Formats: sequence, C-alpha cells, structure tokens
Amino acid sequence: MPPLTFHWFLPTNGDSRHVVGGGHGSPATASGRDRPPSIAYLSRIAGAAEDLGFAGALTPTGAWCEDAWLTTAMVSQHTERLKFLVAFRPGAVSPTLAAQMASTFQRHTGGRLLLNVVTGGESQEQRAYGDFLDKDDRYRRTGEFLQIVRGLWEGGSVDLVGEHLQVEDARLARVPDPVPEVYFGGSSPLAGQVAARHADVYLTWGEPPAAVAEKIAWVRELARGQGRELRFGIRLHVITRDSAEQAWAEARRLLGGFDAETIRAVQAGLARSESEGQRRMLALHGGRADDLEIHPNLWAGIGLVRGGAGTALVGSHDEVAERIGEYHRLGIDEFVLSGYPHLEEAYWFGENVLPRLAARGLWTHPFHGARAAAPAAQVPFAGR
Repeated sequence: MPPLTFHWFLPTNGDSRHVVGGGHGSPATASGRDRPPSIAYLSRIAGAAEDLGFAGALTPTGAWCEDAWLTTAMVSQHTERLKFLVAFRPGAVSPTLAAQMASTFQRHTGGRLLLNVVTGGESQEQRAYGDFLDKDDRYRRTGEFLQIVRGLWEGGSVDLVGEHLQVEDARLARVPDPVPEVYFGGSSPLAGQVAARHADVYLTWGEPPAAVAEKIAWVRELARGQGRELRFGIRLHVITRDSAEQAWAEARRLLGGFDAETIRAVQAGLARSESEGQRRMLALHGGRADDLEIHPNLWAGIGLVRGGAGTALVGSHDEVAERIGEYHRLGIDEFVLSGYPHLEEAYWFGENVLPRLAARGLWTHPFHGARAAAPAAQVPFAGR
C-alpha cells in the first residue's frame, strides 16, 4: 500500500479555541473573530504544517471565508515546500482563465498547487455569485469545465461547444509544470461520474468506515468504467491527546461552547442544503448533542455548528493512529485534517501521531529530512 499523505487546513474564516462555524450557506460564527485570518497568522499555521510534515494545506471557498486563490498566493511566499489545495468553484471563473491561473501559480510557487474543485451545493449562494444553474446542471458544467482545463494543460488548442460552456481556439502560452492534481468530492450520482472521468483524488467527508468503504467501491467501479484509477482521501477534524480521557475532555469543552440557539439556527440552515454529502453529515447526529460517538473515536459534534466536514477523530495518539490505519486499509491514502485552534492542533497531531504512523511504516516525512523546527517564539503553544 502507498504511504499516507497528510494535509492540514488554513482557516480563512478565522480561528479560535472554540469551533468556528460556517459553510454550506451558514455564516461564520462569532468565534471566527477570535483569531482573524491575517496573512501573518495563516502563514504561521502553514509554516508549522510544513515543518511537521504535512504535504499540503486545504483552503476553503465560499462567501463565508476569504478568497482561496489570493490568500494562498500570499501565504505561499512565506513557505518553501508546502503545497496548497485551493478550493474553487467552476461557475465563478472561465475554464481558460482558471487553467491560466493554475499555470501562473505553479511557476511562482515552484509547482505547489493542488486544485479542489467544488461544484457548489447551495443554489442561494451560487446565485449571489451570478450562477443560476440548478445542482445537476452545475455538475454537468463542472465536467465540461474540467474537460477544457485538462485539454489546455496538455498544451493543445481546445474547441468545445458544450451544454453550458463554449470555447474556441483556447490555448495557453505556457502550460503548468507540473500539472496540478485535481481533488474532487460529491455523493450524488452525477458527482460520481464527474470524479470518475476527471479527478485524480476523490475526497469524502469523515463518515464511519463502512460508509466510506461503500463510497470507495462506488467511485472505483465508475473510474474503471472510464479506464482510470483514482486515489482516495478523507476530510476530518482531529482531537488527539496523551490519553483518551484528555481528548474526550477537550471534545466536551468544545461541545460546551455550543448554545442551543446556535445549534438550532445552524441546523435549520444546513437542512436547506442541496448537498447530498451535507445531508449525510446531518444524518450522523440528527441535530442531537448526545450520543455523538458514531464509531470508535469518531465524533460527530463538530457538525452541530459547522457545515461541510463535521466529524473528528478523538482519542489518544495511539487510538487516532489506529483509526487512521483503519481508513487506510479501506483504501484511503490522503487525510485532510484540521482542529481548533489550527496552530496548536497541528502540533498535537504532527508531534505525536505522525511519528507513530512512521514507526508503523505508514508515513514518511515528505521533505526528505529537510524538516526544520519552528522557533519557539513563532508559536504560542508547543503541544506534545
């Protein structure tokens, strides 16, 4: 089995010692103002992730956070090796311009761009950006978009008259080197088809292992029908401590910060989501604040106030490493992780779980011994 790859998260909607809500039509919660998403702060997180051995960092997209392209372009200048998994929505930019932006990003960062293509599951938010297609048509447009972009990256001229997109004699003056890998997620039938044809990595949110295994089998079979093979990744939060008791105490502390009215308001907003993945996240907890451990060490509490990824691995360092191994045995090779606050939790995970995975032969530092410890003055906390 291939070694594991880990990515961290840049909280461009703000960070806190409490859960910062937002996403899928829900605005960021007030806790997002605790640590504003300045370039200086995000660069500290990115630098810590790079030092600890995370290969990349995901930056989200939406009206509730800062723009991912601009933010990562600036943060990239404060790092050397870390890649940036930039989330973007095909309906907001032309495919030729997006291909050109990716090519420029690669040249100015030394090839450190990864693309997370987000079709968009909320019609209300899409309309705010001038996109009035329904969900199924958005997925069909995404397929056309990626067909054009990949054709441009191959260095040729592209002509396409599609159902939603049309380009004539489109070409790039310079193609990206290397070509960015495409990450893509979605739980609807059309999403599976787009992933099978165009994605390099299929991403799922952190559902229990049995559900993840079903998704992997589904997408893998669709990809085989296209003569392709994909890699698979999972998006999770993480709370790892020296003991299980300490980790669950932290989960309870975070849960204690969710007042009933906030949960009700967020859940009402998320219930209107058109996203099948979001529906599956909501079904894991049903809006209840009890019985949230839905699989050993898998906690659904984050999803009470946050759209999108709503589950966390919670436990001792050994337990978290074991759960990662369990997902890996199903076929998950990439983990996109986060935790509150993102700077401190990067150290908890990077200094404790990654070495355990390395000892099991599941992970090696991606920068081949080039790791340099961050000066203590740059971080407010040196978690073990």
